[in-house]
Amino acid sequence: MSVQRRTAIALALSLGLSLALLAVPGRAERFFDARVVRVVDGDTLEVLADGRPVRVRIFGIDTPERGQPWSRKAKEALARRVAGKEVRINEVDTDDYGRLVGEVYADDVCVGCELVREGHAWVYRRYTQDRVLLALEAEAREHRRGLWALPEAERIPPWEWRHGGAAGAEAAERREPEALRCGTKRYCREMRSCAEARFHLRECGLTHLDGDGNGIPCHSLCQGE
Repeated sequence: MSVQRRTAIALALSLGLSLALLAVPGRAERFFDARVVRVVDGDTLEVLADGRPVRVRIFGIDTPERGQPWSRKAKEALARRVAGKEVRINEVDTDDYGRLVGEVYADDVCVGCELVREGHAWVYRRYTQDRVLLALEAEAREHRRGLWALPEAERIPPWEWRHGGAAGAEAAERREPEALRCGTKRYCREMRSCAEARFHLRECGLTHLDGDGNGIPCHSLCQGE
């Protein structure tokens, strides 16, 4: 999406306007409509589009991982905006795990923009330097909204937490791109590492891997990590 269109979106949000009022020209965009059937976490949802399930990672933002402070509240914030609703998605990319990455709009509102503005998400700077998103994050930080009201020690960007705080899961995922695809494995006995088990729990929705609901899958692999 062009900077001009995002600027118009931010202005519309500040004025409480509908996106339907915006008519800013930009590049060709690949929009489709879908119904949300599940909120996975603060930045990922599952939708039905033309009768098929699609997992969508919201473009440009990153929210706290399970086990981090504010993770539950970020997920609840996303659920309030999209759960059970018809949404419009602008497809941006497909990530390494086969998930669609896109901008999500619900009730004519840019969902990712609002999550950042309300203090539920960081701008995912590895993938975007969008000036509007960065301005919304700075505004949330200045006014200590959401996670920005937490003590500084608890405000660890999710990409750093995944690398150091989750037993190096991110590095392991980069080393095993073929293994880490949804639909290839279902049971702990099939997993080769704790990082792989965490991926299938977090990204693929295999909640049975976490039998006691404590956020740690496959205890035989992850015990002590």
